[in-house]
Amino acid sequence: MTIHDDVLLSVEGLTKLYGNRKGCEDISFELYPGEVLAVVGESGSGKSTLLNCLSTAILPNSGSVTYRMRDGSRRNIYAMSEAERRLLMRTDWGFVHQNPADGLRMSVSAGANVGERLMAVGDRHYGNIRSSAIDWLGRVEIAADRVDDQPRAFSGGMRQRLQIARNLVTAPRLIFMDEPTGGLDVSVQARLLDLLRGLVTDLGLAAVVVTHDLAVARLLSQRMIVMKNGRIIEHGLTDRVLDDPRAPYTQLLVSSILQV
Repeated sequence: MTIHDDVLLSVEGLTKLYGNRKGCEDISFELYPGEVLAVVGESGSGKSTLLNCLSTAILPNSGSVTYRMRDGSRRNIYAMSEAERRLLMRTDWGFVHQNPADGLRMSVSAGANVGERLMAVGDRHYGNIRSSAIDWLGRVEIAADRVDDQPRAFSGGMRQRLQIARNLVTAPRLIFMDEPTGGLDVSVQARLLDLLRGLVTDLGLAAVVVTHDLAVARLLSQRMIVMKNGRIIEHGLTDRVLDDPRAPYTQLLVSSILQV
């Protein structure tokens, strides 16, 4: 597969097996800077396995993921050392978990959660770190007077916004999101989605968003992958896939949502 010069992430033949069971199989696609790709499908379709392989939380059995670094070089992320991958996750990438507790340190303050990420990229000035933390809390609609409160004192929606601030403070180029609005009340989901859409657009972020909610996919993404039994069965512009689904499974997904 020829990789175009401006491609940020190139996935080719990605396969992950759990014994005899397929997590995902022969997944290939490209992601461009500033593009949001939604990965949708029912439970067990392989979308979370794919996300975990892309973010190197788990390693695939075969296939490659090539990432364009800030200096323009291209690296197969699975050929990197573990230390290099960890640095990438702390700096150029972010991961927003469905359960915010998985992406936060619950026993330190909100400001420290954001500040830790800045320290990972070399910032050591306490005043600058605190100022940046307060600025980012404001950008995700958390009041400055909550900077010293621990996440355990926050609601679920506030924890998710804090996790987003923690991920975005280092100006990453690529964000992975695993059901970012899952488990939240509908009204909280709506505000969070508006916030995410604004931040992704303003910052020019590329993102891979795993969701079972087609409304989330429509609101956030430009392109969509539909997965079933570990394989991609449809791939295209989000509006086209949702308004004119071609695969019978996608048609069933869309019609089932419309009938709810």
